[in-house]
Amino acid sequence: MLYIVCMPKSSTRRSARPRARVVSSRTVYRGPVFWISTDHVVEPGGIRARRDLVHHSGSVVVLAVDDSGSTPRILLERQYRHAAGDYLWELPAGRIDPGERELHAAQRELLEETGYRADHWRRILHFYASPGFVAETMAVYLATGLRAGKAQPEDDEIIYKKFVSLPAAVKMATGGTIRDAKTISSILWLDHMSRTGRPIAE
Repeated sequence: MLYIVCMPKSSTRRSARPRARVVSSRTVYRGPVFWISTDHVVEPGGIRARRDLVHHSGSVVVLAVDDSGSTPRILLERQYRHAAGDYLWELPAGRIDPGERELHAAQRELLEETGYRADHWRRILHFYASPGFVAETMAVYLATGLRAGKAQPEDDEIIYKKFVSLPAAVKMATGGTIRDAKTISSILWLDHMSRTGRPIAE
């Protein structure tokens, strides 16, 4: 028996989805990194609501991988995060400057925070950091073919870095040692690719 399945184009479906209608929008705070607006909207279901949104120019995350050996090693950083009130293990990451290309931002952040450059770059993930009230997107770039150099951190950045094998990084992510969402999702992506035998670099 022959089955023929016709799938609609995702772009057509997406454009047909109802969206909230903005009745009014007012900027209530503007700082050097983000700004906050208070929006009054009519939700797709017809309900009127107030939404306070944190706007951001977007961030890049770098999954820097040493793939020269039999087991991939991930470059991790440890630094103090005031919002968490603790030192966190993370991947190199940072804000996209106004007018800056995404890839250039990723390359800049890797060099500034770690001193490393990479020969090969590929965007592997793109997601919202916390879509309930934060309009920030994050793009994760896989960086391979690493070359060491001198870091150029900001004055307020004190960063400790080290390479961690993929199995050890997975244990850190699933065991609660790594508590940063962008880092956890990137490590699990790499572990999935490794387990399914798919090449990580293209």
